[in-house]
Amino acid sequence: MIQFQDVTKTFGVRTAVDKVTFSIDHPQMIGVIGRSGAGKSTLLRMINRLTPATSGQILFKGENILSLKGATMRRWQRDCAMVFQQFNLVPRLDVVTNVMLGRLNGHGTLKSLFNIFSKDDVNSALAALDRLGIAQEATKRAEELSGGQQQRVAIARALMQDPHMVLADEPIASLDPMNAKIVMDALREIHERDNKIVLCNLHTLDTARAYCDRVIGMRDGKIVFDGAPDALSTDVAREIYGADESFNEAATSTAIDNGQSSTQNSAGAMTPAAAAAG
Repeated sequence: MIQFQDVTKTFGVRTAVDKVTFSIDHPQMIGVIGRSGAGKSTLLRMINRLTPATSGQILFKGENILSLKGATMRRWQRDCAMVFQQFNLVPRLDVVTNVMLGRLNGHGTLKSLFNIFSKDDVNSALAALDRLGIAQEATKRAEELSGGQQQRVAIARALMQDPHMVLADEPIASLDPMNAKIVMDALREIHERDNKIVLCNLHTLDTARAYCDRVIGMRDGKIVFDGAPDALSTDVAREIYGADESFNEAATSTAIDNGQSSTQNSAGAMTPAAAAAG
């Protein structure tokens, strides 16, 4: 479905993403893990064309999306919805309008300028909010919601785009364990119910193991692991994070477990999310 061929991004003398090559040939929920600065966010931003690549190709159905311009690039950005760590909502707008903003890329210029939405748009937005369990908050201003609720609004906005894939950039980094579980459950449900690719940047090994079908580990801009979650041994984790023998997986853990936080003490011991993948 999508192929990455030697995708590279440099910022001056620093290489943020270094000749990344992999492919996704069927809908999966994929976690990209690694230390801060490993290149995870830059990779997602290149896929969505928010950051230009320095070299390489990203092929979707045989077309290099890195060469798209104008209207074709905007259509790709609509088909490749992005969920950000900081939500990127309009604080003073009500929740349902924030969700409908996901349709702007599909409207004409005049409608986009004046934020004109149809009755169908309103109904679709309410349905998306209901799916995320927050339809009751539709008339509130976005700034009145908790962080977890705002992230669910952001996911509902992504659903409004009816995308081919959903990119989530550290979607739970600023959330408590209970809200992190709700958000990850929502992303998993989108993958399973809508049969979509979900590519999610994560800091934490436990979350990747619990929710993802496949895990890609990045270090210094390179892919150093690409495999099944159960292959994420402690030794593999050390390689991904560039750690020595003192590395303790619990230091990366969100400890999502039915909304309760807990931490294991021994290296390699984790508390995975309960019933997360099913």
